[in-house]
Amino acid sequence: SGLEVDALDGAPGVESAYYGGGDHDDAANRARLVSELSGVAVAQRTARFRTVMVLRWPDGREVVAEGSCEGRIGEQEKGDQGFGYDPLFVPDGSDGRTFGEHSADEKNVISHRSRACLALLTELGFTD
Repeated sequence: SGLEVDALDGAPGVESAYYGGGDHDDAANRARLVSELSGVAVAQRTARFRTVMVLRWPDGREVVAEGSCEGRIGEQEKGDQGFGYDPLFVPDGSDGRTFGEHSADEKNVISHRSRACLALLTELGFTD
């Protein structure tokens, strides 16, 4: 899983958890992101969370599923729900709230991880 910011050519991407340094520090990761987007217009702060899941059997068969959630990076942190970049990420189609302002139930309906899980279950024939 990772956060891809278009204005940063897809960074932080798969390095999202360590973007602010090697300590897996959410606050440092967010601070670096805000710093690097300083001066970037809100309209240019498009981003997405992306998750890729792979299920591989011992015989080598694989099922690959992907989920993403489009949105933008806000100019300041809002909310205290969730973790990571949630206080900065404003998902498309929401009412302007960050993931940090969404309840866990609200976020789970539209999150990249839930979409990847659903895609995997669909590929496996467990859902329509």
